[in-house]
Amino acid sequence: MHASITAAYLTRYRSAAADSPVELLPLTGAQRRFLITRRLAPQTRSDVAPLFFAYPGGTLDPARLARAATAVAAGHPALCGAFTTVRGTPVLRAGAPSVEVARIAVAPGGSAGAALREALLDWPLDGPALRLLVAREPDGDEELLALALDHAACDEQSVGALVGELTDAYRRDEAAAPAPAPSAQALAAFREAVELQLAAEEAAAGAAARAHWGRRLGGLTGAGGGAARTTGMLTERLPAVEGSARSAIFPALLDAVGAAARRLHRADGPLALGYPWGGRPPGAPAVLGCFLNTLVHAVPTRPAGDLEALCDDWWDDLEHAGTPFDEVVRAARTAGSPWSGGLDAMLTFEDLHRRPALVLGGVPGREVHVDGRPLAAPLAVAAAHGDDLLVRLAWDSERFPAADAEAAFADLLAVLRRHL
Repeated sequence: MHASITAAYLTRYRSAAADSPVELLPLTGAQRRFLITRRLAPQTRSDVAPLFFAYPGGTLDPARLARAATAVAAGHPALCGAFTTVRGTPVLRAGAPSVEVARIAVAPGGSAGAALREALLDWPLDGPALRLLVAREPDGDEELLALALDHAACDEQSVGALVGELTDAYRRDEAAAPAPAPSAQALAAFREAVELQLAAEEAAAGAAARAHWGRRLGGLTGAGGGAARTTGMLTERLPAVEGSARSAIFPALLDAVGAAARRLHRADGPLALGYPWGGRPPGAPAVLGCFLNTLVHAVPTRPAGDLEALCDDWWDDLEHAGTPFDEVVRAARTAGSPWSGGLDAMLTFEDLHRRPALVLGGVPGREVHVDGRPLAAPLAVAAAHGDDLLVRLAWDSERFPAADAEAAFADLLAVLRRHL
C-alpha cells in the first residue's frame, strides 16, 4: 500500500494542531517545500520573490507605505503570524501582520539596486512575510522600491491581488489602526483553500500518476542541479505575441530553455527543467498564498525544434499537474533514477496583463530588474508577456563562463524566434 506524502503530513499536522495553545494552519505542498528548504539550507535564501519598481525621487513616503502594507497584510493569514515548524511539522502559526518597511542606505559608489539586493540576501530565516524596501539612487532622480514576499505566501495570483490592494490602501491612507490579526472569517477561508488544495494533491498522487512520472523522469541523472549564489543576467525584448500564436508561448519557451540548458550543461542524458504551474482548486476562496506546484519537464537530448512532439509530452504532463513534487521525485527514483529533486534549470512565465500597476502617490511604478540575485537552479529563465515579451536568462557565474551563457542565450532566442 502506497502511503501518500500528503496523507502523512495531514496526520502529523492534526496531531500538532490539537496540542497547540495557538491556532496552527495547514500548508500546501509547495509551502512545505519552501519551509523545509530554508531549514536545510538557510544560506541560499532562494525562496524570496521580489519585484522592483522605480519612482521619481520623493514619491514614496515610508511611513504611509508602512500603514498601507500593514492594513493589507492584516486581512491575509499568509501575511500574518509566522511560517514555522512544530514538532517537525511545517505550519502557519496565526498571529499579527508580518511586515517590514524600511529605507535602505546606499554605500558610497553603489547603486540602489545593489543595496536592495544585499538587503534581500539578509532576509531573516523566520520572516517577515512581506518586506517593502526603499533605496534612493545616489546619482539620479529616482528611488527604487523592492516589494518582496516570502515565496510561501506568494504566487502569480497573490502578487496581482497584493499589488491592487496596496495601491488602494496607499491612496486611502486610513489613519485608523489596522486589525491586530486576520478575522475568524479570513482564517477559515485560508484553511478551506489549503484543505481543498491538499485534497487535490492527495487525489493526484495515485498509481496512474506515479507511473506517468516514472516513465517521464526515470532517465534523469540528477548531475546538473543545485542552487546558485553568484549569478549574472542577460536580457532581450521580443515583439509581443498576438492572436492564436499566444497559446504557443509556453511550449516554445520550454523548447528554447531546453536548448539553453543543453548548451550549458553539456549533459549526455535528459535534464530536469522545473516550472511553476497551478492555481486555486475549483471553489476555493481566493486567499493569498502559494497554490502552485513545481512541474518537471524532461529536456530531451534531441535538438530543439520539434514543437509538436514537445507539446504532446507537455499535455500528457499537465494531465498529472497536481501530483505533488515530492511524489514526482519518489516516482522517478522508483523507476531507477538517482535524481533527488535538484533542478538543472527553471522557467517562470508571467502574463503582465493579469497584474495591475503599483500606483503610489498617484505615480505608476516602472518595473525594473535587478541582477545578481541567488537562484534555486544553476540556470533560470524568466519571461514576462505584456507590451512585449521580455526574456531574462540568469546563470550561476561561478559554474558557467559568461561566454557559454551568452551562447546559450543565443540558442534560446533563436528557438523562440523560430517558433513565435
